[in-house]
Amino acid sequence: MERADLNLSAGPNDLSADVLAAVGSPILYHYDPVFQERFRAAEERIARIYRSTSHEIILMQGEAVLGLEAAARAVVSPGMPCLNLVSGVFGKGFGYWLTAIGADLHEIEVGYDDAVDPAAVAAYLDAHPEIRVVSVVHSETPSGTLNPVREIGPIARAHDAVTIVDVVSSFGGIELDAEAWQLDLLVAGPQKCLGGPPGMSLMAVSEQAWAAIERNPGAPRGSFLSMLDWREQWHGDGHFPFTPSVSDLHGVLAAADGLLAEGLDASIDRHARIAAAAWDGVEAMRLQPWPVRREIAAACVTAIRLPNGLTDVGVRDHARARYGVQLSSGQGVGNVVRMGHMGATARPMLMIAGLAAIGRTLADMGAQVDVGAGLDAALASLSASAPRMDA
Repeated sequence: MERADLNLSAGPNDLSADVLAAVGSPILYHYDPVFQERFRAAEERIARIYRSTSHEIILMQGEAVLGLEAAARAVVSPGMPCLNLVSGVFGKGFGYWLTAIGADLHEIEVGYDDAVDPAAVAAYLDAHPEIRVVSVVHSETPSGTLNPVREIGPIARAHDAVTIVDVVSSFGGIELDAEAWQLDLLVAGPQKCLGGPPGMSLMAVSEQAWAAIERNPGAPRGSFLSMLDWREQWHGDGHFPFTPSVSDLHGVLAAADGLLAEGLDASIDRHARIAAAAWDGVEAMRLQPWPVRREIAAACVTAIRLPNGLTDVGVRDHARARYGVQLSSGQGVGNVVRMGHMGATARPMLMIAGLAAIGRTLADMGAQVDVGAGLDAALASLSASAPRMDA
């Protein structure tokens, strides 16, 4: 089987030529001064994308799920009261880790097409002052929805609760300010909006989070999951806890350099522009976006509620086989198909090609869609939002 012509999945996504070249660059000994300089440069770039000068950056070696579990096990101890905010698959999954650790688990759960209300979080913490950790997903990629972590962070801080925030799919493409929003332990993945390879966890850790980790007698040590080992060995005496992935680090550094050369604000605007046009196109096709409100739609992926009788896997496979476009299914929901527009794939004509493939696929499968109207609406949105050109 050949690869799809166009990867518009919800990630990992295609890499830019610069990132591909970096991933394929010569393998260096991890104590080569050149590699150590690059590792520290990557940490500095990641801190800038987090918009923080106070968080310590840990580049854990492993896909972001590893970083998320490491965060949970570093902070949470058996019996600790934790509030997990659930609006989708990954939020629910984080609760499983908390349960496995033995936490006293509390949850606020909303529909998987909705977002958590900060007022509900404040009220719950008022009623349960014993809560020590609040965990939340910023961008729920399977749902295409966004949680208001800007508001949740200060609420948790005011209640002396440490926040653990999954920013895997929002990092680099959706507004995020770890410092100003008072977020404590954040975990990003390079394979989404940043546009890097998928083999690392990009973590930002506040002083409050470190204090919580140091108080936890069960925080991992001598383990692949140990944040303390990374801090004390690499940041302390310049020795890695274990051999890092040289190729992944090269790719992450190149991706971060490319994003910062574009400008973080410009990247955020680009993702927002593509997402807005995609939403307009979906509605004009007479389809229904999955999020219940446009304001909570994440700018990195467009999630579409499928017409009755169609399945996400069927639509995904048809679009790939007939039109060469790789989409994503809904991770268990069954009636959601997703088009990613993140990193190098957050480009106008790639999104238009994806919309065309979705529309024609649904028409092929018997759905009543107006493909032309959808493409026209998306193009009109792109035209209206295009940067002004000098005369």
